[in-house]
Amino acid sequence: MCFIGAILVARGGVAQAIMAQGALKDRRRRADPSPMGEDVAVRVTDEDRAEAREGVRRTSRGTTIGGIGFVLLATFAGVVLAQELFPDLTGVWRALASAAMAGALILPLLLGVAGMAKRRAVESGSEQAAQERAMRTDARRREFESRLSRALEMSDDEDAAYDVVGRAMRSVAPDAPIELLLADNSHAHLERVVVSSTSAIPGCMVDSPDSCVAGRRAQTQVFHDSEDLDACPMLRGREQGRCSGVCVPVSIMGRTVGVVHTTGPVDKPLADDAVQALQTLANQAGNRLGMLRVMAETQLQASTDGLTGLVNRRSLENRMRHLRGDGNDFTFVMADLDHFKMLNDTFGHEAGDRALRIFSEMLRLELRADDMACRYGGEEFAIVLPGVDVHDAVDVAERIRRALGASTGRGDGPAFTASFGIAHSSDAADLEDLVLRADRAMFAAKAAGRNCICLDGHSTPVAAGLTALA
Repeated sequence: MCFIGAILVARGGVAQAIMAQGALKDRRRRADPSPMGEDVAVRVTDEDRAEAREGVRRTSRGTTIGGIGFVLLATFAGVVLAQELFPDLTGVWRALASAAMAGALILPLLLGVAGMAKRRAVESGSEQAAQERAMRTDARRREFESRLSRALEMSDDEDAAYDVVGRAMRSVAPDAPIELLLADNSHAHLERVVVSSTSAIPGCMVDSPDSCVAGRRAQTQVFHDSEDLDACPMLRGREQGRCSGVCVPVSIMGRTVGVVHTTGPVDKPLADDAVQALQTLANQAGNRLGMLRVMAETQLQASTDGLTGLVNRRSLENRMRHLRGDGNDFTFVMADLDHFKMLNDTFGHEAGDRALRIFSEMLRLELRADDMACRYGGEEFAIVLPGVDVHDAVDVAERIRRALGASTGRGDGPAFTASFGIAHSSDAADLEDLVLRADRAMFAAKAAGRNCICLDGHSTPVAAGLTALA
């Protein structure tokens, strides 16, 4: 009986270690989620069972042989001791005495093997728990990265991306105040563009990327106490008093343009996994914002005239199609700089380009936000005035004509004028007809002496200062 107990205990300790390893493998598989966030079903195969049996056999081989030898030795010693100590006993009593002596010798072995098995199980369990915790953290990190990437990919503009960033901040640390500061177009000043909670704002007062410690070092900074000697100076003097802080730089196209910032109680900054999540957020947000800005700049370049900064002809024609498709009336104005070829030949193309830019600036100053002006081609410009009749369009054209006269011919460049033709969308069969009507009216203004305004169907210029037509 003692022999069997010793062997079972020895093999049991080994079996516990092997079972722990098998459980670890099984949990490792389950800790690795599928791309859809579901657990992967684990199927134990015959190969898995064979491998486990072979592992038990290899590990327990030496233990079993050693245990058998020790038990045989202890049994023999027990018999000898029983004969020496109890020579008068015979039969069953001698056998019981021998067994008792053998048991007394084997008991330390049983206790030793049991203790060793327990220690091995504790060590294996501790390692297993640490590895499982690491795997769970890694699984959550990868799932967060995947979800954040998909959400940002669906953001078509910066405002949508900011909304995703705010929701991600609340997901990472629901109870911590977090903010995103980004540089403006000049890259000289930081602006707060996202806060995770309006009730508690970290309130970093850094005013530029170059003044931010995390931005200058281009790496995440964790400060346990704002009063520490090497803490960020921007953490001191906060309304909430002493605090901890985490600052994660945000880079766009390799240039640091902002920071993700959060604060917390002294000596209790965000946990390491939350800091890693903020790093992931900063990296992916920077990449997406950079892509959106490149796309916006490319779209702007494709829709504007490089010399004047006005929208190009295609953009204006698309606007007219939308207005007409929605049933909205508008007035279309064609404008052409007078004697532009002579100006170019006399003063050079640089003077001609300057004239085009000056006229474009007059249009921007005199038109409403809903109006649209474009460089239609060469020295010709087109203007769309939504919801404006021809009477008010005359006033608009007259203001532009007078502003142009007041801004040129002051000694810093040659003076020039412009002629205007006006047509209303309700009088035209389609867009092509509308452009043709305004073009004819503009050529009528040219024929009438230039520097004047003509309406569709009229060859006589509109008198200056006219506010209504009979």
